[in-house]
Amino acid sequence: MSRWSMTDGWLKMAAGDGGGMRFLVGGHWDARNATRLDQQLRGLAPATDAPVILDLGQVERLDTAGAWLLHRTRKEYQARGGRADYASLTPAYEAMLEQVAANDQPAEIEPPRPAALWAVLDRIGRGTVEVTVEAQQQIAFLGLLLVTLAGSLRHPSRLRLVPLIYHMEKVGFNALPIVGLISFLIGVVLAYQGATQLQRFGAEIFVVNLISVSVLREIAILLTAIVVAGRSGSAFTAEIGSMVVNEEVDAMRTLGLDPMEVLVLPRVLALVITLPLLVFFADIMGLFGGMLMCWGSLDISPSLFLERLQGAVSPWSFWVGMIKAPFFAFLIAMVGCLEGLRVTRSAESVGQQTTRSVVTGIFLVIVVDAMFSIFFAAVGV
Repeated sequence: MSRWSMTDGWLKMAAGDGGGMRFLVGGHWDARNATRLDQQLRGLAPATDAPVILDLGQVERLDTAGAWLLHRTRKEYQARGGRADYASLTPAYEAMLEQVAANDQPAEIEPPRPAALWAVLDRIGRGTVEVTVEAQQQIAFLGLLLVTLAGSLRHPSRLRLVPLIYHMEKVGFNALPIVGLISFLIGVVLAYQGATQLQRFGAEIFVVNLISVSVLREIAILLTAIVVAGRSGSAFTAEIGSMVVNEEVDAMRTLGLDPMEVLVLPRVLALVITLPLLVFFADIMGLFGGMLMCWGSLDISPSLFLERLQGAVSPWSFWVGMIKAPFFAFLIAMVGCLEGLRVTRSAESVGQQTTRSVVTGIFLVIVVDAMFSIFFAAVGV
């Protein structure tokens, strides 16, 4: 088609030089004529890759809409392997075309946002699925861990004592200062707050009952488990995760070593053995802190404190906290090792899984502690 409309904006083909094609562009190339000119330009599809010249010598008016149509036509022809150039450009038109070309940066269109109700339901559904999958994976890992433990009990020679002692020192002995300090301070706080409230009724002596029952049954075990989850659980995840990143776990499997026996089981057993000892130490430090506070603020002597302590607590008050300790230790170690084995081969994943390990471990500890509280209340302990 060699002739185009001669109305406001027009385009016609003329003879080119050296076998190329020349298109004469004239009239008003503005937003008013953009729709018609767009249809004409989309029908312009040279069958060869001969050079194309867009001659703008007869253009009377050009705005950004017209400049975009010309730029797009040139860009599409160049994308097909042809060569396209402008000719007879005035400085103003050249500047406009350069500006349009410089701002030709395609961006992804943001998908329409769903309604607020659907967005909430979607997040709830996704969260439910994630929690379900997480629970399935934890149960599967628990089964694998129990099978590995049973195999080690049948064949004690497979249990690695050196790593076990090493991890017992790291998660037990090295944790004594922080656990003792926190328990001591909590005992002080309980005594101070209890005394402040009970003094209103002249019942300061019952502060001993408050401290002893709270520390022995709940406070010591719960705070110790939380500290261990943040300290040792995260360390398990970071250590095993770093080995995954460095491909050491894959090397173990290549050598015929089971990572569950080499990495997971010693850490789990070490924490199960040492957490009850840490809880016992936390009990002593919590009661000691409460005793000092009572002696200093309420003039309750240590001998009177110990006398009231014997009458306020029963053996079960002590054993309730101690019974929880192995279960909490098993959960914290299991979650820490599982998240470590989930690490992908990137440093960012190590940090993400370490955070996830701490959060999940503390959450499970609190949930299981609530279940124990309900159980002991039901059986009258």
